[in-house]
Amino acid sequence: MVVIIGCGNLLRRDDGVGPLLIRRLWDLGPPPGVRLADGGTAGMDVAFQIDGATELIIVDACRTGAAPGTVFEVPGEELETPPVTAMNLHDFRWQHALAFGRWLLKDRFPERVTVFLVEAETLEPGIGLSPAVEQAVERLARELLRRVGNDGDARGDHT
Repeated sequence: MVVIIGCGNLLRRDDGVGPLLIRRLWDLGPPPGVRLADGGTAGMDVAFQIDGATELIIVDACRTGAAPGTVFEVPGEELETPPVTAMNLHDFRWQHALAFGRWLLKDRFPERVTVFLVEAETLEPGIGLSPAVEQAVERLARELLRRVGNDGDARGDHT
């Protein structure tokens, strides 16, 4: 089973890229064997969503200075961050959830973890993606469906 989790805050413009990508994948129609999850801002939930998955894909926004809408593909191991002591759940992000999940799930942790980061144009309070990030979501949604076995033409494609 493949699990795709979109992380981010819908109330901070481009930071909502992960949850909005999950909505687009639902519209396009995920193939059998793919579970979609809106990880929102609940990092701990990510650890529990991945139990039993063979592959995990996480999508979130980033700020690197690249052009808005640039998509980076990074192996999950490179971003795994063990939680520091005295951390509260509000500060527990998906990077921590990966390390926690590896510890908690042991041999049930996904064999393959890939993180897609989409360069944000703005993380200011507000709703809706900037045009460049919205275009990146469309491209990435179709690429992810291609990778997991569905080209997006099977059902629900209204474009």
